Amino acid sequence: MSGYLDVTEDVYKAAANNPDVGLCCTTTPIWQLPGLEIPSIMLEMNYGCGSTVHPRDLINDPTILYVGVGGGMELLQFSYFSRKPRGVIGIDVVVDMLNACGNNTEEAEKFNPWFKKEFIKLKKGSALDLPVEDGSIDVAAQNCLFNIFHEEDLKKALQETYRVLKPNGRLVLSDPICEQGIPDNLKNDAKLRALCLSGALSLNDYIKMITDVGFGTIEVRARRPYRILSPNDYKTDVDIFIESVEVCAIKDEMPVDGPCIFTGRTGIYYGDKDQFDDGNDHILLKNQPLSICDKTANALKALNRKDIYISDSTFFYDGGGCC
Repeated sequence: MSGYLDVTEDVYKAAANNPDVGLCCTTTPIWQLPGLEIPSIMLEMNYGCGSTVHPRDLINDPTILYVGVGGGMELLQFSYFSRKPRGVIGIDVVVDMLNACGNNTEEAEKFNPWFKKEFIKLKKGSALDLPVEDGSIDVAAQNCLFNIFHEEDLKKALQETYRVLKPNGRLVLSDPICEQGIPDNLKNDAKLRALCLSGALSLNDYIKMITDVGFGTIEVRARRPYRILSPNDYKTDVDIFIESVEVCAIKDEMPVDGPCIFTGRTGIYYGDKDQFDDGNDHILLKNQPLSICDKTANALKALNRKDIYISDSTFFYDGGGCC
């Protein structure tokens, strides 16, 4: 294991044995689901920067893989949608975290009559070498883990996740991003990487890493302010603004003209006819907003029509799009 990963393991071994509420601060409200009671210890060990639990991903009793188990909160939330033995597989390289997570799932049984700890299978393993069969997973997820990796290791982690997903399977990610670029002295600080503070890529670079391994559709579901690295506290000359992003990558066929990337853009046709057909299987009904991928948005904008409105990216997409 390379040096920065050794430091990461030490950080999360300590966090497993002594829960650290300030280690990460999720920017997404905790899901409140009927009949779901989350033990306080899981909330204290919620080491993530967002959420990877989206009900529309979790239909038809899916098999779910979660990499980097934390305190088990998202494993429990996933189990709510997949109530079968080993329906949720949790992978972590830190044995102490696996043990703490296992204890927390036993605690969760006391508060949730529907939940059985057998719904969750915990395994020791690395995101770089998943102990999971090819094409066996419907939904894979990670929360504030992949940003820790340097780019070569991130590529391996993404390739591994792609390998284990079924066709049309989904990878749901939550990570920090940074548009300014992180200075090398911070980027190469192993402790800061482990704390999810210095490994952030720009959103475009992050998405390119994902599409380069073969994911054909990308959904940017949320983008929020997350942290500021200030000269008062870090070795930087300027304030560095870090955001958190929630993304879903779908293992579908790569379009000939490149991936479909949804960043929350909308098209509205308001011309004289009932609808507008762009000739590429995109039909805009009059005065009906349609979520469109960036490719479609740019193609429609290039038409320079006075009767089609194209919004900028909102970086919030929740389905129902053009592709």
